[in-house]
Amino acid sequence: MHRGDLAVLCTHLPFLLIKAGLCVANRIYKACANVRSHIRNTNTLSSTSAPTLYICSLQANSLKHLHSSYYISLLSSSQAYAQGLMGPVFVLLLLICVCNSEDRLTPAKPHSVGDRLISNGGIFALGFFSPKNSSANSYVGIWYHNIPERTYVWVANRDSPITGSSPGKFVLTTSSDLVLLDSKGSTLWTTMNNITTEATGAAAILLDSGNLVIRLPNGTDIWQSFHHPTDTILPNMSLQLSNNNNLSTHLVAWRAPDDPSTSDYSLGGDSSFQILVWNRTMPYWRRAALDGVLVFAMYQSKSGPIMSQTIVNRGGEFYLTYTVSDGSASMRMILHYTGMVKLLAWNSNSLSWDVFFERPGSSCDRYASCGPFGYCDATEAVATCKCLDGFESVGLDFSLGCQRKKEIRCGQGDSFITLLNMKTPDKFLYIRNRSFDQCAEECSRNCSCTAYAYANLSNLGVTVDQSRCLVWMGELVDTEKRGDGLGENLYLRIPSSSVNKKTGALKIALPVMASLLIIMCICLVWIRKSRG
Repeated sequence: MHRGDLAVLCTHLPFLLIKAGLCVANRIYKACANVRSHIRNTNTLSSTSAPTLYICSLQANSLKHLHSSYYISLLSSSQAYAQGLMGPVFVLLLLICVCNSEDRLTPAKPHSVGDRLISNGGIFALGFFSPKNSSANSYVGIWYHNIPERTYVWVANRDSPITGSSPGKFVLTTSSDLVLLDSKGSTLWTTMNNITTEATGAAAILLDSGNLVIRLPNGTDIWQSFHHPTDTILPNMSLQLSNNNNLSTHLVAWRAPDDPSTSDYSLGGDSSFQILVWNRTMPYWRRAALDGVLVFAMYQSKSGPIMSQTIVNRGGEFYLTYTVSDGSASMRMILHYTGMVKLLAWNSNSLSWDVFFERPGSSCDRYASCGPFGYCDATEAVATCKCLDGFESVGLDFSLGCQRKKEIRCGQGDSFITLLNMKTPDKFLYIRNRSFDQCAEECSRNCSCTAYAYANLSNLGVTVDQSRCLVWMGELVDTEKRGDGLGENLYLRIPSSSVNKKTGALKIALPVMASLLIIMCICLVWIRKSRG
């Protein structure tokens, strides 16, 4: 909008609103006075700009509790302007008070294109949308309402879009199900609550957490969008890693920045309580198995903790959740369309999302990128593939991994070395009800056992079996030396000769170093006396 037209618009708009009988004219007049003052101060007012069609959107902050937005569309008369009349003559085309921007949907109030739910605190909004560069399809989704950059956190019909220009309807049925209908009345998406009787008074409510819930009059939530995520985890949202049937809830990435349909990348937990990202059925990135650490990550700013990720045990079912400190910026964790797991924080200065954390963090952090018996050393300035102790590279690029320098002969004095701060490998056997010594014995007496690891799960609220004994048979894949102190001990089987060689080298090196130190001390004393 040209500033000249804006000044004229702000001059005439309050009188048009008064004529229309709106009580907010005075508030708009004050806002426009500030605009005119700003334009005069900048001294860049353009009085020759041609008038055009404008849409002015104002949400009265003082009426925020009504969740009402006022939209005014005005058309300036180009003909009157050309005839030299006193400035642009504005014709009021449309004056709409959108009073259905509430936080809830009821069977009596279905939603159509242009309608919105806005959470009670104005943090999130729900409505119909079309992604950028994809106006042919429309969806029902949830996005941040208090952030200028449109950011979607949930999409209902991501694989069943409303095509073309046909309008859709988003309704809550009398059986307490949310249903999205196309223009022909066909169902594109629906919830399944299995409620056989009508629940009078039920409503779909958009909460300030970003969670859309179907709530009965007694306060019971019979469905919630947090249990059916798309690509985003919000604070205080729980992602189910496993349940008693070894099932989990998955995040599924968008196919492209402007295409919310499901892609090949998904994130979830497996039967061993590991968090993985899959590319179709192939692992792309993996977090190590649960090691008993309740809060397994904490990210801090200069002012203190911002976010903590937590594993929660609820009756034997494990969930991933994260919380943010009071007063922290808006944060979200997403599975990006590239397969990256990202934690993003809103920067109110740059008006953009800052990447706070992402995995895989390097090329060697991707699943099994260093090959069998290789590991990603994240303690280096640049993460690098290396071979485990007692192994050497098969090729030049670690595509084939590593091989033993000397083969193990079972029962001939082989032993175990301790590797500190390691991300435990994949493809392990979980042996229950074992102490540390029993876990070590399980591996040492089996010649096929390559390594073992042990952890106490009491911090996770496990009451039946608080031990976690993992053993590996054969190759070790997707191993990492952690640089954040969150790794654990991995006990690796090696030939006894490897230990003896290291011990022998130490036996030789220590006396030699001691002798050199004594000689240096004698020389220093002699030099000092000779100078004296």
